[in-house]
Amino acid sequence: MSVGCLALNSSFEPLTMVPLKRALRLVIDGKAEIVEADRDRTVRSEHLALPRPAVIRLRKFVHVPRRFRRQVTNTFLFARDAYRCQYCGRHGWELRPRESLTRDHVVPLSRGGLNTWTNVVTACSSCNTRKADHLVSELGMHLLHQPVEPHFVHLSWAVRRLTPTQARYIKLFYGPEVVRQLEAMERRNGGVLPPEAQVLTG
Repeated sequence: MSVGCLALNSSFEPLTMVPLKRALRLVIDGKAEIVEADRDRTVRSEHLALPRPAVIRLRKFVHVPRRFRRQVTNTFLFARDAYRCQYCGRHGWELRPRESLTRDHVVPLSRGGLNTWTNVVTACSSCNTRKADHLVSELGMHLLHQPVEPHFVHLSWAVRRLTPTQARYIKLFYGPEVVRQLEAMERRNGGVLPPEAQVLTG
């Protein structure tokens, strides 16, 4: 899997991974500067030769609303829960062919529950069907972990694959604990990103 280029805000806040072509376009247009590059690899065109960028920094600050980053999506929900059913404990790759990971509302929507981080968990389709519109206490089911709202950094980077150089900038801006938590997420997933997460690595 090809690794993209880490884009930093002008404040050095890690923003996202961008494809190599997009990173080069930003640099050529003067909208970004190369902070880290793979000096052993050069990108050449008819009139230009540049080191392959690994990290770029935008020259102008871009405001990114935190609320947007906290929206509940299945991709980030499954990453938060380590791609594991929070009722039976099976991982996504352990499910039978007709089963899949789904979103379950701990307190069902039909009973006043909300679609918020503290009320949704990853559930295999079998457990979700069994629970239906009941509360866990009514069926004797138990959650592996109480659902919590993850820090937006975890939401943004749980599904990314970073090189050691790129991870250094996550550590620089957010601290070593965030990097350790992200590495733990990847280890829990066996070091292999599922297909839905790989799509986002660009």
